[in-house]
Amino acid sequence: MFIALLLTSTRTCVSTRMSCLHEAEVHVCIVILSKMEKGKKTLGEKLKGSEVRGRVNGHHQENDMENLSLFEIIKLGKSATQSVVDDWIESYKTDRDPALLELINFFIHCSGCKGVCVSEMFRHMQNSEIIRKMTEEFDEDSGDYPLAMAGPVWKKFKLSLCEFIAVLVRQCQYSIIYDEYMMDTVISLLTGLSDSQVRAFRHTSTLAAMKLMTALVNVALNLSINLDNTQRQYETERNKSIGKRANERLELLLQKRKELQENQDEIENMMNAIFKGVFIHRYRDVIAEIRVVCIEEIGMWMKMYSEAFLNDSYLKYVGWTMYDKQGEVRLKCLTALQGLYYSRELNARLELFTSRFKDRIVSMTLDKEYDVAVQAVKLLTLALQSNDEVLTAEDCESVYHLVYSAHRPVAVAAGEFLYKKLFSHHGPEDEGRPRRGRQCLNANLIRTTVLFFLESELHEHGAYLVDSLWDCASELLKDWESMISLLLDEPYPGEEALTDAQEAALIEIMLCAVRQTCECHPPIGRGPGKRVLTAKEKKTQLDDRTKITETFAVALPLLLAKYSVDPEKVTNLLQFPQYFDLEIYTTGRLEKHLDALLRQVRDVVEKHTEKDVLEACSMTFHALCNEDFTIYNRVDIVRSQILDEQVDKFHRLLEDILQEGEEPDEDDAYQVLSTLKRITAFHNAHDLTKWDLFTSNYKLLNSGLQNGDMPEQIVAHALQCTHYVILWHLAKVSEGSASKAFTILCDALLIFSYQIVASGREALEPLVFSPDASLQSELLNFILDHVFVDQDEDSSTDDEADKIEALHRRRNLLAAFCKLIIYNVVDMKTGADIFKQYMRYYNDYGDIIKETMSKARQIDKIQCAKTLILSLQQLFNEMLSDLGCNFDRSASAFCGIKELARRFSLTFGLDQVKTREAIAMLHKDGIEFAFKEPSPQGEGGPPLNLAFLDILSEFSSKLLRQDKKTVHLYLERFMTFQMALQRDDCWLPLISYRNSLQVGADDDTLSVISGMSSRSSARSRRSKQPAASKRKLPEGTCESSCSSSDVSMWVNREQSGPHTPVMMSSPHIVSTVLRDTKKLCPEQGYMGVYSMSNETQHTPLQQPSQVAWMMAQKQQQERASLQYGKMRGHIQHTIRRGSGLMEDDEEPIVEDVMMSSEERLDDLNEGMDFETMDIDLPPSKNRRERSELKPDYFDPASIMDDSVLNVSMF
Repeated sequence: MFIALLLTSTRTCVSTRMSCLHEAEVHVCIVILSKMEKGKKTLGEKLKGSEVRGRVNGHHQENDMENLSLFEIIKLGKSATQSVVDDWIESYKTDRDPALLELINFFIHCSGCKGVCVSEMFRHMQNSEIIRKMTEEFDEDSGDYPLAMAGPVWKKFKLSLCEFIAVLVRQCQYSIIYDEYMMDTVISLLTGLSDSQVRAFRHTSTLAAMKLMTALVNVALNLSINLDNTQRQYETERNKSIGKRANERLELLLQKRKELQENQDEIENMMNAIFKGVFIHRYRDVIAEIRVVCIEEIGMWMKMYSEAFLNDSYLKYVGWTMYDKQGEVRLKCLTALQGLYYSRELNARLELFTSRFKDRIVSMTLDKEYDVAVQAVKLLTLALQSNDEVLTAEDCESVYHLVYSAHRPVAVAAGEFLYKKLFSHHGPEDEGRPRRGRQCLNANLIRTTVLFFLESELHEHGAYLVDSLWDCASELLKDWESMISLLLDEPYPGEEALTDAQEAALIEIMLCAVRQTCECHPPIGRGPGKRVLTAKEKKTQLDDRTKITETFAVALPLLLAKYSVDPEKVTNLLQFPQYFDLEIYTTGRLEKHLDALLRQVRDVVEKHTEKDVLEACSMTFHALCNEDFTIYNRVDIVRSQILDEQVDKFHRLLEDILQEGEEPDEDDAYQVLSTLKRITAFHNAHDLTKWDLFTSNYKLLNSGLQNGDMPEQIVAHALQCTHYVILWHLAKVSEGSASKAFTILCDALLIFSYQIVASGREALEPLVFSPDASLQSELLNFILDHVFVDQDEDSSTDDEADKIEALHRRRNLLAAFCKLIIYNVVDMKTGADIFKQYMRYYNDYGDIIKETMSKARQIDKIQCAKTLILSLQQLFNEMLSDLGCNFDRSASAFCGIKELARRFSLTFGLDQVKTREAIAMLHKDGIEFAFKEPSPQGEGGPPLNLAFLDILSEFSSKLLRQDKKTVHLYLERFMTFQMALQRDDCWLPLISYRNSLQVGADDDTLSVISGMSSRSSARSRRSKQPAASKRKLPEGTCESSCSSSDVSMWVNREQSGPHTPVMMSSPHIVSTVLRDTKKLCPEQGYMGVYSMSNETQHTPLQQPSQVAWMMAQKQQQERASLQYGKMRGHIQHTIRRGSGLMEDDEEPIVEDVMMSSEERLDDLNEGMDFETMDIDLPPSKNRRERSELKPDYFDPASIMDDSVLNVSMF
């Protein structure tokens, strides 16, 4: 009954107002009325049970969407905004308080607040009290809120929020917006939220308020248009004669005008409230994102409703904000102004603003933010289009020089400004100009370009100028005929001819334009470089290249003949053939022009001795001597004639000098030098091996060395020519000899490394060469492709002798590269790709890799440890790419990596003090790698590389007890509370690694001797010796070494050199072996290697502790002397049995090719010729003779030899 009465009253109200409504309003009312009638059966059902609505595309969803809030519906983005707004309007018309409460909660939830404004709060509390209540319930633990969160979901949410506000105002513009309830409440709420101290509230409400303002401006604009139309209709009707005038229509139009005027006044009041309550305060907010929102929207208002907003009262805010400290705010100001300056109609209203802020805009062209500078130049270009006199000459000059900027977008924008200013104005006198020739319009513009290029005084940057103008003036720069006409044709009467400087500048610009056309990429230093061309661009490139060839094939010989004596012009002209399509010479029947070109180039070679000119001639012949084209024979004949003449002349002059045996006179020296220059320039690009220049240059240099009277320039060019001879011989090395070339290259890098300046040879420092990253990568790739291959793949025969020979060659290659690692010629991290092959190719290269790791550890323990862990990480990543993230940890690939980690762990030996810092750094890198990548399963899942901790646990036994605690503390930095509670199988690596850092801490053994004796006695099946050399650390020591200050020392430090600082303070008392005085220098001692904090170093031990420690030392020495004999027997027995750190490591049959060949075993290597250089390493020994070597961590026997056993234990 209530619904029926409501519909009846609504229908009556609508019919009463229908007479004074616009036709569109009538239609909207009818639509709303029909919706209400259709929905009267389900209206109670929609509101039943809750105030929350859930409609998608006008239809209820049965489950998920049924009870979603308005915020969740907009966030999901599955509903059409129009349908969501229509549903809310229908709900508002039914009961406006619950609907408005839902809208309030929508804005609160959009801010990231979890609080809910209930109906009781809405009825009895002011907006300020509601905001205060919501602020108290706001979760400030995280600074993220929807507008500040990254990702496509939240980016789409922001767009959906803005669209919702715009559609809401558009749908309510005829009725609800004027009810003095909904808009007043929303504006009051947003104004209060925008003044909050909470950034999320302030940012979200400012965005909502500004979008609401933009929607209201659109409504006001429509009202203004309707009001003008109504006023015009009213004036038209009133001006009719009395007999034709319709008084009823006049009254209706008058009533409509009055209503529209009232609505417009009300909209203006709303806009004023938002502008003064929100914009005035927030356009200078401390948060740059909020300021950006304000400036972006005010630009929209001025562009949409210029009659109301495009005045100085609003423009001043944009002008002031151009001085903002944040680049994004300044950028938004410029883009907002561009929309205004783009329209010629709006330009007239910007004169005062332009005069006030022009200097600021000009200065912004040099902004430190490139994006801001680009937009500033574009804004000045738009201002220039509207009024050519708005910028002074000084203003324009400050923009002109930006065409030479290294940042291409800035340069292109400046090029467009230059083109608009200098080239886009055509007078009436230009209409009758010819299209080609010296008097065409383009010829005049080319002259202007040349004058600008010369006045800029940056002649070496012609390519930059051309690239800057390319996007806007490419047609001008491709007018080759006009350029050639300016250079070759005689000037017309009264026309000023080009000066010598202008001709040189025009040739350079023409060359740069040809290069840009053919290469289709910016010059070096500007832009990302080459890119993939589209099919259309490729076709345009081919067409342009054909046109260039047809044009310059005819003109180039004439240009060379005219400017043959000018080195600068000739050098540029000789570069044009590099961009020719040589096929055109044949298809276009241009052979006679080719002959003319070759004659001119030959004349240039004979006339000039400048290096640049001769190299340009050489490159011209190199470009034309292409065997793929039919012109090759024609060009090759001319080239051979030139070289025959020069070589014969050189031989003749050389014989004269050698026969005289005296110092050559000035004329002879000049002839020899000029001939050598020509030969050297051609030898750079052409193979002159058949002329045997090496012998001639050797004779010349030998004569100068014996007599000491050879001019320095002749010696320099003779050496350079000899250098090219050697390079051409190397270039002829066939693919089958690639291994030899690789070995030679490695030896050359080793010779010219930093060691060349050792022993007082500092004068050779200029010869030091360090390979860059690209060369190191190529060397490593060669090793990976040619060494680490299976024998079946590498050998094409089944002959065992051939297989052994091939293996020997591969070992030589690997040894040559490993030398570079050992001698620091290449970065040690390149060894990671070598070390990871240790298990797979142990039989072939195990000894080489093992010795490389040993020597690398002697160079830098920490860097070696980082390289080992890097190799394991590479294998782990390869396994992930092959098996996926859901691999089985029992897979052979994972087990192989874990076994390799175990082998690596054994190589660190038993002296944990010596390897303490390296092991700690290894764990640090491993932990960071394990938690580096997020979980592919989303939040709550294990990190992608978490299983790597299972591999890392193989190194836990090498940690000291106090270091285990430190590493465990560092591990907990990456763990969350939820991770510590997980017990699923996927978290087992983390559990096992944590256990490895906690279990067995009391059994740490710090003594090398005690570790070796216990290990050898266990293998010999004998009873365990008394642990004389084992002693637990005092509790105070452990606690002090694991202090938070010590943890931060190594966890948070950065490496500043090849040797990383220590990870933590050393304990007061440690049980370690006392080495011989002559073998242990003070700077190599434990206290010198592991620095301690001042407090730890200077705090003395308590007296009872000192006495107890001294007594314990004495007792241990007595027990050690008694056990010495037995332990020595055990150790020597162990040596004879060949047991050691690597239980499975058996030396391969093939001897180490990295060692010298002295005392070599009579094995398969006997009689082989080692091509590679020998490293200065200890000579190779068999197991019985290794007792004389120093400890080698890769040899189980030598680590416990006599040199160690001769040292007293305590």
